[in-house]
Formats: sequence, structure tokens, C-alpha cells
Amino acid sequence: MREIVLDTETTGLDPKSGHRVVEIGCVELINHLPTGAVYHVYINPERDIPEDALRVHGITAEFLADKPRFAEIAADFVAFIGDAPLIIHNAAFDVGFLNAELERLGYAALPLERAVDTVQIARKRFPGAQASLDALCRRFEIDLSGRDLHGALLDCRLLAEVYLELRGGRQPGLELARERGQAGIAATPLAERRRRAPRPHAPSEAELEAHAAMLARLKEPIWLQ
Repeated sequence: MREIVLDTETTGLDPKSGHRVVEIGCVELINHLPTGAVYHVYINPERDIPEDALRVHGITAEFLADKPRFAEIAADFVAFIGDAPLIIHNAAFDVGFLNAELERLGYAALPLERAVDTVQIARKRFPGAQASLDALCRRFEIDLSGRDLHGALLDCRLLAEVYLELRGGRQPGLELARERGQAGIAATPLAERRRRAPRPHAPSEAELEAHAAMLARLKEPIWLQ
């Protein structure tokens, strides 16, 4: 089963106010495990980067000045995600921004129902607990040492690990391992079973004599009834 973990960084909180996408990160999963295939791009938003957004992701307008506009990357982005389910932390935010960009260019909108929202999964599994990506990484002991600022691809990789844990941990990978083994990829060989000769279980003469002597010392032993 193919899924795409997806994250964006933006110039603000509301696309209806003219805010734009500045970074997209995607990580491909097969049977809930990363395959190594990723899609990552920085995008020129054709506008300024407010200070509030800069404090979140650190992406400056100067850095984005020579980056492609969304119109230049839209086809590649749509091709990469295909029709796979989208694994997103707070899906309404990212889908809203992507749809504003896609619809501006005449592309079909992404249905929100296509997204698997890990925030909702976390809140159902851990009622009352914090459901931020940082909080879930700490809960599942996922390394956050490289995350000083938000970044779409880094957050996707972290979310892929969180999603696997929310799905029940490494157990889902067993099916993938079995499929790889069937496809001819080398697997750990099973140890050869050593056959042992049957051992005798009948009592010896000495054991029978010892048992008879014990019965002689008992009053009405059940073995003789």
C-alpha cells in the first residue's frame, strides 16, 4: 500500500489572506515504511516573508528569490503524490494551502477526505495529551536533535516515524519483509532441525522393583485398586 507523508511551510496561516506555500516535503511509504523516495522543493512565493513565519521555519525571501514558482513545480508535485493517501499532521492546514495553489492554476483540488490526519489519530489514542509533532516524537522517543526550526522534509521524516508508531510500531513491517522474501531477496536461513532417535520410556526392572516396594509400604494404594 502506497502512502505519502506530506508537509508544507508557508508565509502565514491563511491562504485566503494571500499567504503562499514556500516549501513542500513528501516521503513515500509502502506498507507504512519509508522507501527512500522523496519529493522536496523550495518555492518562490512571489511575496515577502513575515517575521512570524520566519521565526517558525527560517526561510528568507532572499533564499527563495531564485527558486521556482508553484506553477513550475505543480505538475511534478501532482505526479509524485499520484492518488495515494496523504499522511499529514493537521491536514486541513496543508490541504487548504495546496488547494489554493492548485486551483489557482486550474488543477483539481485535493479532497480533504484523502488525508489521514495524524493529529486526530493522536488525540483519539492519547486523550488530553499534547498532539504536536514535537510532543509525539518525545512520547515515542524519536530523535529531535536536528530540529531547531520547522522544515517540510525533516518534519515529514519525523512524521513517518510517528505515524508508524501510531499504527502500532514496527509490526506492520513484517508483511513487507515477507513480501521481500517472496520476491527473492535474501532472508536469514532457518537452522536445520536435528532429528533425535526416540528415547525409551518403559520402566526398567529396577524401577519396577522400587515401585513395588513403595506400594508395599502404603495402605490401600490407589495403584492397586
